[in-house]
Amino acid sequence: MSKRQIHSDKIRQPSGHFSQAIEAPAKGRLVFISGMTARRADGAIAGIGDIEAQTRQVCENLKSAVEAAGGTMDDVCRVDVYVRNMEHFEKIHKVRREYFGSPPPASTMVEVTKMTSPEYLIEISAIAVIGG
Repeated sequence: MSKRQIHSDKIRQPSGHFSQAIEAPAKGRLVFISGMTARRADGAIAGIGDIEAQTRQVCENLKSAVEAAGGTMDDVCRVDVYVRNMEHFEKIHKVRREYFGSPPPASTMVEVTKMTSPEYLIEISAIAVIGG
């Protein structure tokens, strides 16, 4: 899929690894990936207390989901990120750079007070356009 980064000089440059906006071809399949946490396939939570390890596991889970749909991480156009501590912003984006090439997906990140497990530090949902 060929996605294109949209940029406006009238909007502040992103402070992390994400795009202001992404254009994706109208043809293709939309894949909506549910919020992924740091839970491994065996049910264990990866990286308890370690935001980089949890972010890496979340990205691996996203990668597995998008690959199961026939795509790659380059097909991801949008992510929504929920974190327990916004002060982890830089560490999260450091790991995201390992998984998302250029242009990176459009993104929203918000801090939340609770998740489905008190051990989760991050959750990410995604939208991919595959086969465009």
